[in-house]
Amino acid sequence: MRTVFLEDQERQQLERMARSDPKPYRRERAAAILKVADGEVAYRVAQRGLLRPRDPDTLYRWLGRFEQDGIAGLTISPGRGRKPAFFPPAVA
Repeated sequence: MRTVFLEDQERQQLERMARSDPKPYRRERAAAILKVADGEVAYRVAQRGLLRPRDPDTLYRWLGRFEQDGIAGLTISPGRGRKPAFFPPAVA
């Protein structure tokens, strides 16, 4: 069972992020961390505690990044995701 211990400042930052962050994915991640810190089982949070069910391994990765990098670990790193397609110019 994964547990998270939050200092008061971290809890305040996560609560603020869960309420009003401009990025929906960061709001979801912050809410998940807060639920686990409040004693809920991470597996159940992943299955039923978020806007949509998540793979528990996804939530465990979020917890690991939070433990390693703090609040900054909840943000997707630049360069991740789908890359734009390259279309060479048409030769006449």
